[in-house]
Amino acid sequence: MYPSPLAAALSGASLGQLEYWRKKPPLLVPQYVSSNRVLYSYKDVVALRSLAYLRQKEKLSLQKIRISVHNLRRLGKDAHLSEYKLIRMGDTVVVAEGGQTIDLLKRPGNYVVAELVDVFGEFEGRQGRVLPFQRPIRGVAVDPEVRAGYPVVEGTRVGYDQVAGLMRDNVPAEEVPMFFPSVTPESARAALEFDSYVNTYAVSESA
Repeated sequence: MYPSPLAAALSGASLGQLEYWRKKPPLLVPQYVSSNRVLYSYKDVVALRSLAYLRQKEKLSLQKIRISVHNLRRLGKDAHLSEYKLIRMGDTVVVAEGGQTIDLLKRPGNYVVAELVDVFGEFEGRQGRVLPFQRPIRGVAVDPEVRAGYPVVEGTRVGYDQVAGLMRDNVPAEEVPMFFPSVTPESARAALEFDSYVNTYAVSESA
C-alpha cells in the first residue's frame, strides 16, 4: 500500500490534487481511507499516473477529465480505472481497449483512430520532472509482482524506505549491506535519492 506522498511521487500528482480528486464526485477512491490516513493500491497509483498525465502533460481541464471518466462508466466500462488507457486526441479524450479507441468526450461511444502514448515514461509535471514509473531511478524498481508494486531496491524485496531510513540515521552506504546483504552501497545511495524525491511531494498543493 502506498501512503499519499509516495502515491503522489510515482503518479506525478500533487498531494492537493490527490485530495481534490477524492472529493465527490470522486475521480478515484483510494484502497483505504480512514479519518487520519489514506492508502493507495498499485492499481490506484497506475490510474493516478494516467490522470496526472492528462492534467499536467496534456493540459486537459479537470472538468473534461471528470466528464470523460463519467462517460467511460456510462459506456459500461466498470473495471478499475487502471485497466483503461485514457488518451487526449485533439479536443477530445479517447479510451484504448482491445486494439480499438473509443471517444469519451466529443462523440462518446464512437470508434476513432488515435496514437497511443506511454504514461509510464518520464514527463514534465506541475512540480517538475516526473520520473519513469517502473524504474524511477537506477537502483529502484516498481514491479507489481514484487511486494504488490511497492518501490524496492532493484533486484531485492527490500523497500527503498527501509534503506533510506538507515542512512538518515547516519548509517553509511558502505555499512548498509550489514543490515541488508542483498543491497549494495550504490543501491543504498539510490534508495536515499529516491526517498528525497518522494519527500518533495510531501508538501500539499492545490489541484
